[in-house]
Amino acid sequence: MSDVKPQPQAASEAIEPLSPDEEAVVRSLSRVIYALPRAMDADMVREQRIPLIEYLTLMNLSEAPDRQLRMSDLARVCELSVSGMTRVVHRLEGEGFVQRVKCAQDARGWNAVLTDAGYARLSEAWRTNLLSVRRHFLDHLEGLDLKALGAALKNVAT
Repeated sequence: MSDVKPQPQAASEAIEPLSPDEEAVVRSLSRVIYALPRAMDADMVREQRIPLIEYLTLMNLSEAPDRQLRMSDLARVCELSVSGMTRVVHRLEGEGFVQRVKCAQDARGWNAVLTDAGYARLSEAWRTNLLSVRRHFLDHLEGLDLKALGAALKNVAT
């Protein structure tokens, strides 16, 4: 590969280095992506004895029509692989918080369904999650335009 030489760029294609503020945002965001879920997970496990991913699974199911989602869709909204979500749902099934049922539209697929016990557990843990979100994230954004920030983050995510 030593024979490969970079192609000269046209002036209109020149790459601008990051400004100090841009660099700080990019570096901080990469740390937040890992630090925030860890901090919130620690709060949830310590105070509620439920990992954040299990809370998020229950939350997403509670917001779905008929409190159920196809396993692959649940995995997607929780940012997990299907096999990872299967393990989470299996643990939640063992607690009686979720049950799996055959998908009515496709007999090959499975839906995860939030049980009444799961909804009650979600309600129990909700306050801890809210306080954790505020303490570790929202309290640090005071004075910022949250609507604009939310729109910008959504654009980045999509």
